[in-house]
Amino acid sequence: MFPALREFGAIFLFWAAPGGWERPCFEGLLGGGGKRYRIYIVLMQSELSSPLRLALVGMSGAGKSFWTKKLAAEGWTAISCDDRIEAKLASRLAAGGYSGINGVAAWMGWPDNPKYAEREAQYLEAEIHTLGEALTSLEREPDRPLVLDTTGSVIYTGNNLLLRLRRRMTVVYLAASTEEQQLLIERYLGDPKPVLWGGAFQPKRGESPKETVARCYPALISARRQSYETLAHCTLQVAELRDPRFDSAAFLSKIHSQLGRGR
Repeated sequence: MFPALREFGAIFLFWAAPGGWERPCFEGLLGGGGKRYRIYIVLMQSELSSPLRLALVGMSGAGKSFWTKKLAAEGWTAISCDDRIEAKLASRLAAGGYSGINGVAAWMGWPDNPKYAEREAQYLEAEIHTLGEALTSLEREPDRPLVLDTTGSVIYTGNNLLLRLRRRMTVVYLAASTEEQQLLIERYLGDPKPVLWGGAFQPKRGESPKETVARCYPALISARRQSYETLAHCTLQVAELRDPRFDSAAFLSKIHSQLGRGR
């Protein structure tokens, strides 16, 4: 078995696991240094969580928190990774007068901020601890149904955690179409949430940070997509979920339908 490969900032994170099967490797230029990495993609076979425990994954603005709140209103236990990460960063945030998830984004700053790389690492450390604690709690209470509202950067938390996540929960990817990418960019620019850019933020001479974001964000979405798809048990299209007639029951029905087809 080849070793697990991970390149933070290069976006892709895949793993090898017993019972998995290997697909042809993918080669591409990742990050800004022109260095070429070989990425091995392994799809893991795992039992679906029972009772249903959902982990929602996808880019910021795709609707993870929206559907988590919808299910919570129906009586589901809900865990927000954003809230727990904010709590872990509370002392750092308070020192700068920041609060809330938007305060976390303001504390991190734009990717061209001299402090961004350090704070990006601190955020990821808090996220790794948050996900580990949530999964440990699940493993101690295997019969508890719940929904986990992950962050867009959950794919950077490491092979061991992602393997546990996929074994203990049903992972649902909320996927935005190419046409919807502009909406995600506008949401990020208008209402910034914490984003781990790694090597995807590549400014050009004369660009403002917002112009660089608008140009580079589609590449970030595209690069992450393959990681989300590999991690997920099923994928739901964001465009379909935006139909106002699409309620919690329809959301769960769609997931059950896709999982049934995958067996």
